[in-house]
Amino acid sequence: MNLLFIADPLESFKVSKDSTLAMMRVAQEAGHQLWFCESRNILWRNDFVVADCSSLDIKPSGTTWFELGAVEERPLNTFNAVMMRTDPPFDIEYLNTTWLLSAAVRQGAKVFNNPTAIRDHSEKISITEFPELIPPTLVTRELSAIEVFHQEYQDIVIKPLDGMGGMGVFRVGPDGLNLASIVETLGENGARTLMVQRFLPEIMQGDKRVLLIGGEVVPFSLARIPQGSEIRGNLAAGGKGVAMPLTDAERKVAERLAPILNARGLFLVGLDLIGAYVTEINVTSPTCFVEITEQSGFDVPKFWLTALEKALA
Repeated sequence: MNLLFIADPLESFKVSKDSTLAMMRVAQEAGHQLWFCESRNILWRNDFVVADCSSLDIKPSGTTWFELGAVEERPLNTFNAVMMRTDPPFDIEYLNTTWLLSAAVRQGAKVFNNPTAIRDHSEKISITEFPELIPPTLVTRELSAIEVFHQEYQDIVIKPLDGMGGMGVFRVGPDGLNLASIVETLGENGARTLMVQRFLPEIMQGDKRVLLIGGEVVPFSLARIPQGSEIRGNLAAGGKGVAMPLTDAERKVAERLAPILNARGLFLVGLDLIGAYVTEINVTSPTCFVEITEQSGFDVPKFWLTALEKALA
């Protein structure tokens, strides 16, 4: 098969743990032809959505781990599958790319994840569809609403809707110290919407990433455990990643959501769970393939490829 990966510049990949690279390696080893481009290389030209892309050959681990062929123009509907793997932030250019990819889908391209489904699923607000699975949550631009929420729950976490990697996440305890200042700064004096949740002490056992692939559940999570005085388990914020089997409660939640999300075109999803609460539903470029595989022995990239081949059959 011919597989196109739309991703960030290859030079920016963290070779030792990049999930997109793990997908590329396993697909190449299975005999599939890889192609690569960045989001900026997706165009509408001569009535078709095309990619100015290059063939890609993954080399053995070393300083030069990839080789790109000459740039070619290819309509997206000539690939067997197109993997949208550009990292957030989900800004206007990300949105523009999804609109182009939706046009490609109308022309017969098979895009994973479906671009319309990506647009419809805010990685934070989408959890409100399942209120019985989430902690007490408030979404607002109003300081007064956050103050009332804090009075009720005492210990809260505030975060921007467009943050990633734990950026901009603040905890405010019962003393309410700096609450107004934090909200004014994060919310830009009411210009940006914030999410506020009751603090979950279970975070000390890890913010767990659970992968859903093709409607199936990977049986191991990556628990991202805060270090020192941090409350953020995100690996980008210094959290320690530890793979562990899903608990019965985690599996129950994941197995409930997996078929629902897959039916919408969300082939690869990264659920974030604290305790058994869903805190985020990540759909843009979920990661943790390598960490789970190396620590648990469960081959996540191979699981992904098997599911992809099944979806394309």
